[in-house]
Amino acid sequence: GYGDAQQAELKETIEASGADTVVIGTPIDLGTLLELEIPSTRVFYDLEERPGPDLGDVAKLIES
Repeated sequence: GYGDAQQAELKETIEASGADTVVIGTPIDLGTLLELEIPSTRVFYDLEERPGPDLGDVAKLIES
């Protein structure tokens, strides 16, 4: 979880971003936890891992 200092820092960072709204895709509802002053919406998703190149393979392609 997030400690009090981490929560305060994260809230400050999000609110200083200049964003009009925040899309929250974390397992916990950060908008409620942090009591954000800017509008936020929570999204949900399912993750299906598929075989394929990993990040290292992609980096090699970019470097070449």
